[in-house]
Amino acid sequence: MILSKTFAAAGLFGLIAAACSQAQAQTNVTIYGRIDAGIDFQSGVALKDANGNPTGATGSKFGTSGNQWGTSMFGFKGTEDLGGGLGAFFLLESGFNAPTGQTNGSALFNRRSYVGLNGSAGSIKFGKNLFIVNDVWYLDPTGQQFIGTANLVKGRNWPGANNVIEYQTPTWSGFNATVQTSLGEQAGSTRNGRSDGVSLVYTNAGLELRAIYDVIRDVNGKYSDIYAASKDLIVGGTYTIDALKLFAAYENVSAPDSVAGSPDKIQHYWIGANYVLTPALTLIGGAFHAKLNNDGGSGNLFMLGANYNLSKRTLLYASVGTVRNKGNADFSVEMSGDNPLAGHSQNGGYLGVSHSF
Repeated sequence: MILSKTFAAAGLFGLIAAACSQAQAQTNVTIYGRIDAGIDFQSGVALKDANGNPTGATGSKFGTSGNQWGTSMFGFKGTEDLGGGLGAFFLLESGFNAPTGQTNGSALFNRRSYVGLNGSAGSIKFGKNLFIVNDVWYLDPTGQQFIGTANLVKGRNWPGANNVIEYQTPTWSGFNATVQTSLGEQAGSTRNGRSDGVSLVYTNAGLELRAIYDVIRDVNGKYSDIYAASKDLIVGGTYTIDALKLFAAYENVSAPDSVAGSPDKIQHYWIGANYVLTPALTLIGGAFHAKLNNDGGSGNLFMLGANYNLSKRTLLYASVGTVRNKGNADFSVEMSGDNPLAGHSQNGGYLGVSHSF
């Protein structure tokens, strides 16, 4: 009896080993990541007392930086060929702050965690992903650095999304479309807490045109906060001529259910350029303007930067910028949360190292 159980167990382990070996042969799994850190400086930061209330004074801030050039992250991704042109894929990704080692959120995989299928009809994925408006990355001359397209909309085009269903078409004659919904998961309502969006792109030689439209609803299904629960339209394009890449775009954000008298619209414009001076060195420049309605003020942001590749995986970078606020606007020069006083200017910059693996 013991001998028969031993043989049975050995057979079971043999089947498991064979199945694992077959799965390993069919599935391609990659571990990847990036670590980004350096030093940072900002002037004109509004000071607060011990209770977090503004004191009316300002001061400069100097310290280490993390994620200013790009998010530090680690992740796992894999694909499996299912045959007949059909494939399966998954991705798990978590962002963190290198100087402190803390994750960017409480979730284990706080950036992405999805699984999906792809084939001749396109791809579909389910899980957690960056919200579709993050496609603004393709229109941002800085590549969504801490000085870039997010500043004058206070991160409205940076959010993540839970409970995602996303479909991407194949590319037809240079045209591609992605549709995404982030379900609110609330009983009795299909609107409350739900976000939806579409991203359209057309490429032809050095030209790329892109349009993004998305909506983010609050827990009551309303567009009540211009920076958090609103409608957002972005249109723009890039054009590459040899070593020069030009950027131009327009963004319109609206929140019609905002408190009466508060800003409920933002008009945001920007232009920029990347110039590959040498195979290792790329120069970056951008100018951004935003105006709020209802006496919300306006802001102008200007930045210059440079990326220098020490190798295929290691990059040195430096960026400087200034923001000029008018009226009641208090936009910051960096997406750090260290805003100036309303109507005040602010200067800043950072430099650091980014290593990918």
